[in-house]
Amino acid sequence: MATKKAAATKAAAKKDASSKKAADKSVAAKTSSRRSVSLPKEGKDPKGGLTAEGRKVYNEATGGHLRPGVKGAADTPEKKKRKGSFLTRHFTTPPGPVVKDGKPTRQALQAAAWGEPVPQSEADEKKLAAKGRKLLAEAKEK
Repeated sequence: MATKKAAATKAAAKKDASSKKAADKSVAAKTSSRRSVSLPKEGKDPKGGLTAEGRKVYNEATGGHLRPGVKGAADTPEKKKRKGSFLTRHFTTPPGPVVKDGKPTRQALQAAAWGEPVPQSEADEKKLAAKGRKLLAEAKEK
């Protein structure tokens, strides 16, 4: 009887190990498709976002299609969708603080590149995320 339990335990452990390996491979496959790009200093706008040179370097390295942010009023469905998507993506669950050592981080400065006020607190970030959701809803209506 003890050998049957030991065999069953060993088989279950082997099955768990193989499923973990499969899960690790799928995670690796997802992350390996993303390429990080080291941008030259000229590619980063000190006011936030990327310069035309930075977008060019990124697009060439990744095959992406980055375009400048929508700075003015989002008055067309396409502009509402782009700006709403950006605000929702970047400010719903931000990766870090918006102010570090008394200065806004690059994460916070991205808002300025899209014509929005630079958030100074988590509450400001939530307002930007809510605005993004509102813009997306408006874009879907039309």
